[in-house]
Amino acid sequence: MAGYRKLGKNSSQRKALLRNQVTALLYNGKIVTTEARAKEVRKIAERLIAMAVREKDNFETVKVTAKVPRKDKDGKRVKEVVDGKKVTVFDEVEKEIKKDLPSRLHARRQMLKVLYPVKEVPAAAAGRKKNTKMVDLPAKLFDEIAPKYMNRNGGYTRIVKIGMRKGDGAMEVLLELV
Repeated sequence: MAGYRKLGKNSSQRKALLRNQVTALLYNGKIVTTEARAKEVRKIAERLIAMAVREKDNFETVKVTAKVPRKDKDGKRVKEVVDGKKVTVFDEVEKEIKKDLPSRLHARRQMLKVLYPVKEVPAAAAGRKKNTKMVDLPAKLFDEIAPKYMNRNGGYTRIVKIGMRKGDGAMEVLLELV
């Protein structure tokens, strides 16, 4: 007997499907899928959330100086001519950043093995490259999701049965973060 459901797919398709659904669940907070898929996604998502809860406060803050391009009132980089070439002007700024300790860094890398990269596109300019930004899902797990579940020992997700799907009669469920 296998330790997991095969979901009628070969291994690469199954892994891609589960990674996609776990990413969607953690990004959106809930997904609608079949019961068998939800039970498999739940295993992976709960493991990631437990990892985030364990490593939530495992970082140190460090002050660093960074070069940041100077920008004008329109948000464009300021350029000046040096030796006949246009060069961007940089300012040195002191920033405070979070530096992961080794165990949290390992947890972040384990999360990145499972989660797909997510691009956030603003609704106003949908379909355009302008103002799109990458979402750091491990940071979201550490900063937003883990604090909600600090005093909880497992059971971070809930499966609610919706009913049978019209096309093939499969049981559909709502998988959501509690």
